[in-house]
Amino acid sequence: MPPTFDMSLIQRGARLRRSPYFDATLAAGCRSYTVYNHMFLPTRYDDLEAEYEKLLTGVTVWDVSVERQVEITGPDAFAFTNMLTPRDLAKCAVGQGKYVLITADDGGIVNDPVLLRLGENHFWLALADSDVLLWARGVALNSGLDVNICEPDVSPMQVQGPKSKEVVRRLFGDEVLALRYYWFLETELDGIPVVVTRTGWSGEVGYEIYLRDGSRGVELWDRVMDAGRDLGITPTGPSDIRRVEAGILNYGIDMTLDTNPYEVGLGWQVDQGQEADFIGREALARIAAEGPGRLLAGVEIAGAPLDLNMTRWPVRGGGTAGGNGEAIGFVTSAVYSPRLGRNIGYAMVPAGLAGMGTRLSVSTPKGEREATVVPRPFVDPEKEIPKS
Repeated sequence: MPPTFDMSLIQRGARLRRSPYFDATLAAGCRSYTVYNHMFLPTRYDDLEAEYEKLLTGVTVWDVSVERQVEITGPDAFAFTNMLTPRDLAKCAVGQGKYVLITADDGGIVNDPVLLRLGENHFWLALADSDVLLWARGVALNSGLDVNICEPDVSPMQVQGPKSKEVVRRLFGDEVLALRYYWFLETELDGIPVVVTRTGWSGEVGYEIYLRDGSRGVELWDRVMDAGRDLGITPTGPSDIRRVEAGILNYGIDMTLDTNPYEVGLGWQVDQGQEADFIGREALARIAAEGPGRLLAGVEIAGAPLDLNMTRWPVRGGGTAGGNGEAIGFVTSAVYSPRLGRNIGYAMVPAGLAGMGTRLSVSTPKGEREATVVPRPFVDPEKEIPKS
């Protein structure tokens, strides 16, 4: 059976990399890919709402090898890694992961990886879409710290959804069920070396399996699919519907190098009380004292269902009546939530217009729509589902 997607539509030459699971994703009928961290990311196999329903009710598998790792080792690895992030890593034990921000000297967000601490001086940063390997090497160059920084042979996949626990139990035994949220274990599956983490980009119960031998990607994929076949396991792309519901931000659009943690609701990531210094400390202290001038607000957008936005949609003040005024902000992400029956998303607006109940106007491809500022996350604000 021929592949369902013609790679020549997005690839020219061999510059873009393919994941260890790439052949398996083609064989499984992947219908579209995007480019992320210089690699192909499978984005869908089916209708996006159908994939969303499978995530909510069953178990799904995502190839997220595009979450490239930056590995930091050496005698000064802790001090160096702690300097990259405003989050105090002294509070991160070996065997534990943390969601962290990497910040620039002006407080801008360079990346928002999941950090894993594999040893006292051994760290992985599982990256969003930006070149942190180059950033870290640049920072290290004149730091005076003894560190080794590289991209290891590590390729994660995500197993997400309410039936994911049974799939990983069948693969790795009862030990994996004891993992707490954001903790991990190093193990093997029939000689395939992996790290299994209690993490995911879905807001659902889930795990990530970090393959440590890229030559065995299809083998690992097949083992995971076999373990969940009777449970209806399904390959999908990452679910933007579910991640927006969960309040998860997407680096490159919801936050960028031009935004700081306080603007996007991640000020809790900044541990100003720690003794160690970190990049951007002075700038972030100033922003915290003055207060950010703009904020990323949760919004509900009225009207018929909207597709996931492909561009930033202009935002104006005053609801529909203000629809012809000057843009005062923009929607970063917006999508229709089937379970809520509403269009939901995020809008970057002046801080004075980010209060609950504020009426805005959004220019969508389907015309001007009234929008209202609402709390985010939209679903499960205490994260009871992924922690369960």
